[in-house]
Amino acid sequence: MREAGGGTGPGSSSGAEAGVSVVIPAKDEAERVGATVRALSGLAHLRRVVVVDDGSLDATSRCAAEAGAVVLRHPRTLGKAAALTTGARRVARLDAEAGLPPSLLLLVDADLGASAAATAVLVGPVAAGEADMSIAVLPPQRTAGGGRGFVVRLSREGIRRATGFTATQPLSGMRCLTRAAFEAALPLAHGWGVETALTIDLLTAGLRVVEVPCELHHRVTGRDLGGQLHRARQFRDVGRALAVRRVRHAVPLRALDRWRDLRRRPR
Repeated sequence: MREAGGGTGPGSSSGAEAGVSVVIPAKDEAERVGATVRALSGLAHLRRVVVVDDGSLDATSRCAAEAGAVVLRHPRTLGKAAALTTGARRVARLDAEAGLPPSLLLLVDADLGASAAATAVLVGPVAAGEADMSIAVLPPQRTAGGGRGFVVRLSREGIRRATGFTATQPLSGMRCLTRAAFEAALPLAHGWGVETALTIDLLTAGLRVVEVPCELHHRVTGRDLGGQLHRARQFRDVGRALAVRRVRHAVPLRALDRWRDLRRRPR
């Protein structure tokens, strides 16, 4: 397990007594989402599994509901970040209505199938108060992907430049984090930039992030036109998230320089 960050930011308190709520963003995942939900049903201290159907054109909502998930649906596709935000808001509302302390949020991709049960190892460090967010590091997948690593390198280098942390799998979508850590990262970065931005935002806030090996297997993106378009959208969204964070960090410095210039002017 690799750790980055430190300090006592807003998410540093222990979540040892909290239950776990799973949030699954899903788009046209009818084939696998049911198996993913069922695999998660055996997690310790599980409160609920929430699936957010992000404008699917197939039976994703029905399959998730039949497997036992709380299902929310966007009438049109709004992107992964929006789906995660919708799911987390519903979790907060359900916790409040039940008079429960905030859940730990376990973010899980819809296409993991039976292997989703392995995400249980992500909960431990956060529940024990050893980390504010854990990130799954996946083994080599059974089928090789069709990309050349451009998006991964962009994300990894962007995180390193912003925080000094070199992420093993910067685009990993399987994460567990405290409610306070999730709130510290709002609003989430648009679309596929969400994972890169989460890592940067939590580390720059002084929170602790750990990487945890996790035996997960998902459907890899192929080399066809659809796969290439998906990677292009990822590259766009990651680049946008990094640009926004560069500006956020630069603005205070420019303002300070302006104040110093004004101070130096003769009266």
